[in-house]
Amino acid sequence: MKTILVPVDFSECSSYALKVAAQIAKKQNAEIVALHMIGLSESLTGSNAKEEYEIMHYIKLVEKRFEEFLNKDYLKDIQITDTVYNYQNFTAINDVAKEHNASLIVMGSHGTSGFNEMFVGSNTEKVVRTSDVPVLVVKGEPKNFTLDHAIFVSDFTSKSVNVYQRAMNFFDLFNTEVELVYINLPADKFRSNNQLRKRFRSFLEEAEDGNLDRLKDIVIYNDYSVESGVFNYCEKTRATLITIPTHGRRGLAHFFNGSIGEDIVNRSDIPVLTFKI
Repeated sequence: MKTILVPVDFSECSSYALKVAAQIAKKQNAEIVALHMIGLSESLTGSNAKEEYEIMHYIKLVEKRFEEFLNKDYLKDIQITDTVYNYQNFTAINDVAKEHNASLIVMGSHGTSGFNEMFVGSNTEKVVRTSDVPVLVVKGEPKNFTLDHAIFVSDFTSKSVNVYQRAMNFFDLFNTEVELVYINLPADKFRSNNQLRKRFRSFLEEAEDGNLDRLKDIVIYNDYSVESGVFNYCEKTRATLITIPTHGRRGLAHFFNGSIGEDIVNRSDIPVLTFKI
């Protein structure tokens, strides 16, 4: 991991994300790119001297805020680049991440209160949905942030193999203890243990090149919804990170239909890491 991208709006939430990114950067000897997005209209792009002056004045103000915002003890000895981009929507963060070869995007949020402070409205959701780069959404002040114990929630179908492999490679960097979790739902979505064990075996044969050592580690957790199952299991096991796949612009993957996956990201009290299928 060489570069971590941190979108910054100078709020308290983005300072939380920056602090987490700093902890990760120090462990991985990575640099941080702090990104501020401005949404200037195309009609205000310096078409005359007055507008050009106003734009330059605004950029100067942003640079000053960056100077103050990045003056933190926890950022010492970390290479940091601050940058400003003008885009009309925050889905373009994916392009910025690619431009800087970022391995991870770290964002802040209010957790159960929604994404009100950072990226007002649904912008955080859009980043999570559209980013080809893994997105770590941080909830609140990271006093005891750790990647010691994560759960990887999946439907364990072939569509999730690539996400599984990328997630396991990510966790290997931090020696993270990972639990593989399937949320088994009632009624028409319920599957017997035998049905699921066959699915898990097929999944691992593809994902682990035939190595079935992790077959015994996959946990089947019964609940009435994926969301409640994830939260209840985390509470039971004291997991410090939830990992889920996303399906890009088409919503969250497979059984993460509708707003379920978004609700997990939004309502979780612990950090959530997403990987795009």
